[in-house]
Amino acid sequence: MTLLLMAVHTSLLLVMPFVLIGVINRTKAWWGGRKGPGLLQSFWDMRRLLYKRPVYSTTTTAVFRSGAYLVVVSAVVAGLIAPLLGGVAAMQFRYDFVVFAYTLGLGRMAMMLSAMDVGSAFEGMGSAREASFSAFVEPALFILIGSASIATGQTSFAGLIGQWHHSPQFGLVIVPALLALLILLQTEAARVPVDDPTTHLELTMVHEVMLLDHSGPDLAAMQFAAALKLTTYAGLMAALLNPFDPAQDLAAAAVTSVMLMLLVAVLVGCVESLMARLRMRWVPRYLLVAGGAALICLAVVTWGEHLS
Repeated sequence: MTLLLMAVHTSLLLVMPFVLIGVINRTKAWWGGRKGPGLLQSFWDMRRLLYKRPVYSTTTTAVFRSGAYLVVVSAVVAGLIAPLLGGVAAMQFRYDFVVFAYTLGLGRMAMMLSAMDVGSAFEGMGSAREASFSAFVEPALFILIGSASIATGQTSFAGLIGQWHHSPQFGLVIVPALLALLILLQTEAARVPVDDPTTHLELTMVHEVMLLDHSGPDLAAMQFAAALKLTTYAGLMAALLNPFDPAQDLAAAAVTSVMLMLLVAVLVGCVESLMARLRMRWVPRYLLVAGGAALICLAVVTWGEHLS
């Protein structure tokens, strides 16, 4: 059963990034009155990039050439730790949520270093913005994880996410918890309103400006890593709402998780269709909303534990 759980988890992690990107693009196309690309168009785009020869600047070093692959490997490891199915994960051990957070941080650092290795002030600007935004993301994530740990008493990421819905205060914290995870998703995956993966306006580029010198397989790795982060956070949102225990009913848990992740993709597409990217000075304030929502969760579960 354990091998089957790991196989299902890994399959979701490798397939859903392309599907979720396709659902987001089709949702945005629907709002715009267009047919839109196919659901798997991002897969064919990345496949096309894999056959292209990368072009490297003469100023770059091994830092740049290895950066894209460190980013995608860190995203894969974080995705294997995240409980996409609810109460279990492919990689599960005590305090694995610390490894989850800092594995994503390692990928972020590799992306920034590879961007700065080009020697361009433009990409350095994007790296500085990425670093400043991450200063707001990590505290919100740890406060949210701490809230779930207090409510459940679990020490693994899968345990605390999968068991949180049994907490008496779950009905009070589910909305702020989902809001915090949605903002973290938008930040990590470079989505509107924090960032725009399709923008070419120099003054507002963050993630995309760090990818300008990547091409071929390197660019495919970076794009797949962003889609993996999108899938990971969509899976965490789905895990909070998934009532099925994958250890007891794997089929129901997997189907429910997929359906909920697709709903998250539709939500992301609707947000990107109905609002514009925030002005740069407003982004930190928006990210503080995630921290505030996580603090609400912490206050509610602490109050509940005190009363009990």
